[in-house]
Amino acid sequence: MSSVPDENTSFQPAPNPSIAEAQAPRAAGRGHVLVIGNEKGGSGKSTTALHIAVALMTDGIRVATLDLDARQGTLTRYLENRAAYARRKGIELPMPQHWAVPISTLNDRSAAEADERARLEAALEPAVVGSDFVIVDTPGSDTHLSRLAHTWADSLLTPLNDSFIDLDLLARVDPDTLKIVRPSIYAEQVWKQRQIRAVQGGRPVDWVVMRNRLSALAARNKRDMSKVIDALSRRIGFRVAAGLSERVIYKELFLNGLTLLDLKRGGTGPSLTLSHVAARQEVRDLVAALNLPLGVETPPPVEAEAQPHQPEPESLPEDAPETETATEGPPPGE
Repeated sequence: MSSVPDENTSFQPAPNPSIAEAQAPRAAGRGHVLVIGNEKGGSGKSTTALHIAVALMTDGIRVATLDLDARQGTLTRYLENRAAYARRKGIELPMPQHWAVPISTLNDRSAAEADERARLEAALEPAVVGSDFVIVDTPGSDTHLSRLAHTWADSLLTPLNDSFIDLDLLARVDPDTLKIVRPSIYAEQVWKQRQIRAVQGGRPVDWVVMRNRLSALAARNKRDMSKVIDALSRRIGFRVAAGLSERVIYKELFLNGLTLLDLKRGGTGPSLTLSHVAARQEVRDLVAALNLPLGVETPPPVEAEAQPHQPEPESLPEDAPETETATEGPPPGE
């Protein structure tokens, strides 16, 4: 018997809060948490994380990053390479505050999960307070740390390689009709984390699925993927964004910790080609598609204290007629 729950009895699509929540301003004194999550490795999460971070920092926005895949540590190594490159070349590169959160080494499962919760909160609390945006890079597998991070997400970005192999993580698809049979393991996990967040009183999560490593060719696979993803987005409540194309430059940049947005800095690094210019525009388009709340929520105005009563001027005659108080502006509705 299949261990996958029937969609009609367990999985209920959450309402899509994408547009309203993506446009909501950030709470004053609290950074917006962007979690980059996908249980499948090789989807470009770390590359995407650093490119988004650098794009924001270039505009003067304070950014913190968390690496929850401390064992592999791709984002952490990326930032180490970046700092080393800046020292070698004698240049300044925008650097986020960074924390690597390792998994617990305790043997008891309950104790290990409590330990990981404490470790995550110890990193997230100063990151949220000390920055405008916190970007969390999660492992390419199902871990307790990753599930915890999803409950903190204000925005969730899921990089998805343009392949039905990767799409299987989100939905089971009928091979003959391309109709969605049922949501799959990661989609159901996100739904559960959304419910936990709602119970805790958090804002709804703006979930964006980004189609990564798109081919420039108008292949049948590309058209079929578009059809299925669009249908799935309406069913389980996410937005779709174009991601980063398959380019060798991303692999070359890692060793020096650079992004496409750094290529002009100091006149060093790989030469800038027309292909790189197009790739940089993809990064900017992605950041724009996330519709991150760059503005800060304005607290409600404090009511002014009642002014002490002022005596009427002595020159006012006692028998003077009363006058109506003038109103500012036209009456309502005009």
